[in-house]
Amino acid sequence: MTAEKAITKRPSGLTDKKTHYCPGCGHGVVHRLIAEVMEELNIVGKTIGVAPVGCAVFADTYFACDMIQGPHGRGPAIATGLKRSKPELAVFSYQGDGDLASIGMAETIHSAARSENITIIFINNCIYGMTGGQMAPTTLIGQKATTCPKGRDAKKQGYPIKVSELLATLQGAKYLERCAVHKPAFVAKTKMAIKKAFQNQIDGKGFSMVEVLTVCPTNWGLNLKDSIGFLEGPMEEYFPLGVYKDEK
Repeated sequence: MTAEKAITKRPSGLTDKKTHYCPGCGHGVVHRLIAEVMEELNIVGKTIGVAPVGCAVFADTYFACDMIQGPHGRGPAIATGLKRSKPELAVFSYQGDGDLASIGMAETIHSAARSENITIIFINNCIYGMTGGQMAPTTLIGQKATTCPKGRDAKKQGYPIKVSELLATLQGAKYLERCAVHKPAFVAKTKMAIKKAFQNQIDGKGFSMVEVLTVCPTNWGLNLKDSIGFLEGPMEEYFPLGVYKDEK
């Protein structure tokens, strides 16, 4: 196989179904990275993923591994049950910011506190996507959404939640890293983080989460260039990229 074909071929971890995501969305990129990691670790047939309720609700049709669809926010609880009943398998929960940090915050925190040996891929685009652009727990101060059309006001809606920093305070959380996928160099680094999170699970190290900052041009009401500018500006300022915990 030539180098070009190796780069452009569909990884065995993905089906041949076309995705439904909006132009500029980062979900498709992250899907491919997860698929490549499963292929490289030779665990496609030994993995169960939990699809979220949200923009990635059809993830079960895109990944070639076994998948299960759960109620909104319950991904970590479902992943916990799967892993405890089938500890020999790799289990990951794929979630957005509304799914993980709003209705699913309790499940997220307690699975980390218990150091459940699972992998969570957390997509943070600072807004509810599928349901029409409402304010999410990660929506920035001043950022507009359908439920805060004048911009998020800290006095009325509180402050955005920094999930990686929050979980880093928990003894059970073993690996936490915040990445991005808006440029090739960041994509490569995100893949390394996802691979580490899966390898940690294989090695039995405990709870791992990779948070990925992505753009949402549709619900932000911006073109792709301005969306990337927003990510590299206010988003990265409030949600700095980097490793927040890595217990050896």
